[in-house]
Amino acid sequence: MAERLTKSAARNVFYGGSAFFFAIFIGLTAHSHYYMVTSSTDTTALTSSVARGKHVWEKNSCINCHTLLGEGAYFAPEVGNVWDRWGGNEDPAGARETLKAWMQAQPSGAPGRRQMPQFNLTDQELNDLADFLQWTSTIKRQEWPPNKAG
Repeated sequence: MAERLTKSAARNVFYGGSAFFFAIFIGLTAHSHYYMVTSSTDTTALTSSVARGKHVWEKNSCINCHTLLGEGAYFAPEVGNVWDRWGGNEDPAGARETLKAWMQAQPSGAPGRRQMPQFNLTDQELNDLADFLQWTSTIKRQEWPPNKAG
C-alpha cells in the first residue's frame, strides 16, 4: 500500500465522489418531485378560484408578512392552517365569513399590535382568497406548524 495519495488517485477520488453524490442528488430530487405530485397535494381540488386566490395572495405580497407552510416572513401569523384554526372543517361558511370580515376590518386599530393594511379587496377576491386558503389547508404539511396558533 502506498504511503501517500498520488495525484491521479486524488483526482479519481474527487471525480468518483462528485459523480456519486451528484447521482444521489438527482435521485433525491426525483423522489421529492414524485412525492409532491403523487401524495402531498390534492390536484383535483385545484380550481380556477383557487388559482385566482393565489394571484390575490401574490398581488398583495401577503408573504412579505405572513408565512405559508413555513415559507415567508415571520412578521405575522402562519396562514397555512388558518382555515383549520377558524373552524373551516366544521363550518366552512362560517370560516369564510370570518375571513372576509377580518380582511374588511383591517387595520384593527388595536393598541400595541402591528397593523395589517386594508387592501380593499372585492367580494370576488375575498372569496378567491378564502378558496386558496381552504385549499392550502388540505396539503399534507407534515405536522407544520408545530402548534395550532401558527
